[in-house]
Amino acid sequence: MCLAVPAKIVDKQDMLATIELSGVTRQVSLMLLPNAVQGEWVLVHAGFAIQLIDEAEALKTLDLFRELKLYEEA
Repeated sequence: MCLAVPAKIVDKQDMLATIELSGVTRQVSLMLLPNAVQGEWVLVHAGFAIQLIDEAEALKTLDLFRELKLYEEA
């Protein structure tokens, strides 16, 4: 199963974006989303930003991930 994770773009240089997720930053390719800009939310899979999403949907998804983790720990 493949999973794409929502993350916020905190910096962009050419076709590379620095994204932030749960306090961790990583660089991902923007080759599939060349018009993405700092401050936007993207779905990230295998080192690539693959889709733009709105902030509400990103935060809802992250909340669901946290909820799943609570069930896993129980």
